[in-house]
Amino acid sequence: MKLLRTATGRTMGAAALAAGLLVVSTGCSSGGGDDPDKGSSASSPGKRTEDKAPPKDEQEAAVLAEVKSGDISLAVTSAVRDEGGFVTLNGTVTNNGGEFWMAGDWRGDESELNGNGPSMAGASLVDSKAKKKYLVLRDTEGRCLCTKFEGGGVDSGKTTDWYAQFPAPSGDATEVKFQVGSMPPATIQLSAGE
Repeated sequence: MKLLRTATGRTMGAAALAAGLLVVSTGCSSGGGDDPDKGSSASSPGKRTEDKAPPKDEQEAAVLAEVKSGDISLAVTSAVRDEGGFVTLNGTVTNNGGEFWMAGDWRGDESELNGNGPSMAGASLVDSKAKKKYLVLRDTEGRCLCTKFEGGGVDSGKTTDWYAQFPAPSGDATEVKFQVGSMPPATIQLSAGE
């Protein structure tokens, strides 16, 4: 038994060492040359880098739609139709008020969605032409394929990113209305995925 534990420990140590070397060699092979910014865009697609924010006018140009209700401002920054038959929306929610904002009413009214807590689970897309409403996609356990707000909402003066995935409207639908909670609907243009 002691021999098995020693062999297992050595195997795990060798695997950890190999993984570390892989990370180091990948980081060193960015193909960058002398320009430090040239090969440094290897960040994960879901991570947001705060170091180099785009200029204010570029940020505003990237907003497809923005709606406000009281001190809360919701912006949609992308609405992409993917080949897999779904639409992914991304954006930001900003609390311009003086108190913490609780996102509880954004989770929706369905009892299945209660387990999601404060989230984008109650969001919907409406295709007015086809007269169809699309709800946020869920997994087999009722968890939404959307942002769940850590801490239950957004602190005063803060902005947080969000996403939500929906079934894709028909192929000829290019404009839909997005709504969540008590926010007014936002008209957005869908773009094709890459």
